[in-house]
Amino acid sequence: MSNSLWNRKARFNYTIETKYTAGIMLLGTEVKSIREGMVNFNDSYCLFVNDELWVRGLHISEYGYGTTHEAIRDRKLLLKKKEIKKIQNLIKERGFTIFPLEIFFTERNIAKIEIGIGKGKKEYDKRETIKKRESERDIKNQNY
Repeated sequence: MSNSLWNRKARFNYTIETKYTAGIMLLGTEVKSIREGMVNFNDSYCLFVNDELWVRGLHISEYGYGTTHEAIRDRKLLLKKKEIKKIQNLIKERGFTIFPLEIFFTERNIAKIEIGIGKGKKEYDKRETIKKRESERDIKNQNY
């Protein structure tokens, strides 16, 4: 997982309840762009269309050396049917949101995406997160 790209905003804006690892359907040039780190998670989220899970708004920049692809398009996520049903029930019951957390390559060089299920943080929760981060940074700086 050393070659992974993180969605930092998701960890700040949401409290993550559960995580799932899913495959993602990509084109060849998209895989090459991901390897070069040309991914932007801003405004990306997951949704259900006909009992299939899709990621929308994930920006993968065009690869400069080959045929091009659309930078922003819907991409299908690959999960088992049991996992999809479990996620659907969570979303319906408690009003959770599904969002991408990380894109990485496995040891077999297969692109995977980690999705998180959680609720949005309130403004005071975000301020608390900032305070906690700053205090940890101050303690770390005092030790040096």
